[in-house]
Amino acid sequence: MKALRFLVSASALLAATSAMANVDNATLPEAVRVPDGHVQKAWTVGIGEVTYACREKADQPGSHAWTFVVPAATLYDAAKNVVGTYYGGPTWEARDGSKVTGKQVAVAPTSAGNLPLQLVKANPAVGDGRMSGTTYIQRLNTVGGAAPAQGCDMAAVGKEVKVAYQADYVFYGAR
Repeated sequence: MKALRFLVSASALLAATSAMANVDNATLPEAVRVPDGHVQKAWTVGIGEVTYACREKADQPGSHAWTFVVPAATLYDAAKNVVGTYYGGPTWEARDGSKVTGKQVAVAPTSAGNLPLQLVKANPAVGDGRMSGTTYIQRLNTVGGAAPAQGCDMAAVGKEVKVAYQADYVFYGAR
């Protein structure tokens, strides 16, 4: 029920942010700014969930923590149309069949309970379409998605928890 309430709230947030203007990179934390020479080409809102697993810390035997496993989200445009999906890799796939993967280059903290802001350098896109020419992707305006607050100990090892989230995904291409 809690996840359902969050998704209803996320839908309200989607409505509130559907008039997204161009991102002013100068107002963002330096770590997640897109380098000069790249311009915004698309904006979407992702609404979905992040799966976490309770695991033993590799560098601290006997200690446990919630570990990020995989994200899954539906991507919407400003008119609230479904335009694609976001899933592990990370991968953004448009309904036209084009898709782009990438490698995280930086994150910047945001408020408690929310995923950090993120900058991803894109690999060349596969297929012609919406994702073609993407060079960078930012994750901004995150709501939710942070690791669970509930305990992760020896008794919970192997347990998975899905945490609802919403974020803007902003796509850039070379100038």
